[in-house]
Amino acid sequence: MPIPLLDLKAQYATIRDEVLRVTEEVYESQHFILGKKVDDFERDFATYCQAKHAIALSSGTDALLIALMVLGVGHGDEVIVPAYSFFATAGVVVRLGAVPVFCDIDLVDYNIDPARIEALITPRTKAIMPVHLYGQCAPMNEINAIAAKHGIPVVEDAAQAVGADYEGRRAGTLGAIGSFSFFPSKNLGAFGDAGAVTTDDDALAQKLFDYRVHGMRPKYFHHYVGGNFRIDALQAAVLHVKLPHLESWTEGRRRNAELYRELFADAKTDGRVVLPEELPGRRHVFNQYIVRFPEGRETRDRVLEHLKSRGIGCEVYYPLTLAAQECFRDVPGARDRFEHSELAAAQTLAIPIYPELQRDQLAEVVREISKAL
Repeated sequence: MPIPLLDLKAQYATIRDEVLRVTEEVYESQHFILGKKVDDFERDFATYCQAKHAIALSSGTDALLIALMVLGVGHGDEVIVPAYSFFATAGVVVRLGAVPVFCDIDLVDYNIDPARIEALITPRTKAIMPVHLYGQCAPMNEINAIAAKHGIPVVEDAAQAVGADYEGRRAGTLGAIGSFSFFPSKNLGAFGDAGAVTTDDDALAQKLFDYRVHGMRPKYFHHYVGGNFRIDALQAAVLHVKLPHLESWTEGRRRNAELYRELFADAKTDGRVVLPEELPGRRHVFNQYIVRFPEGRETRDRVLEHLKSRGIGCEVYYPLTLAAQECFRDVPGARDRFEHSELAAAQTLAIPIYPELQRDQLAEVVREISKAL
């Protein structure tokens, strides 16, 4: 039987009745914009993240955008971002007329390398935006120390890291603002686009709430030029149903990650397949399970094609560094070398990790990777 990279139908089967009940409540109420469903989700999501405030939004991209907007990032400002991430990390910076300053990553956890950040800071640096890529937090102690030294706010791109921990604290509470995506493929996924931001700062929270509705408070009185960043009540209702299940789903992913470690060890792939490493003091939530083939792109691509031929889902996240994207070719510094980011783009592959997978399916994935090698 095929093994997809992600099987959302398996998850939906376990919550179907409850989802249908709450969505019917929204239909019957005919209240689709903000309201109680959104308030309930925001309250419980803030509690889950151990944050004082959560503001639910229209997408993960809008979560990053609104975070930079309330911090005053604008034309000519600079935001330090990793050179290897999903496009939105740098795209939102450019949309505000600011400049993404690319920083190379650490090849162990695929997160921004704090040892390279300080050299990139200039008088125009308005924010540092680490990404907790693939579900493991960036080294926030080092990043926050640099940011505090220079008086620069930190925005966490936690789009892939809901529920991840760093030294006992949750992703989204480790900077001034945390940004989340609830795209359907995320560990906590909506039935469409949705996102959120979290903060412990009361003043920032009020601005975020205002910016979500065109900078408006009260109705038709506008303090800022914000945007239409509202989450749909339907999406909030679905997310509120899913939220109590998130911990068990996360533990399923972590269990499968440990099984992969055992199975790859049995397959004797040492040196040919580099597995994700959970670093000390961090809780990895494995939004993606990323394996790396240090022999290079040709080997990675051979494995990819073989797995697909066997009906096993896999995907390259991400085939280009941000600096190599055509739309950023004129960004200052984009033509520099980002050695670790380039290696990650050339050598990594995502394989199935979702919690409903069984051991025999994981074993088949490992067996076929070994055959391809």
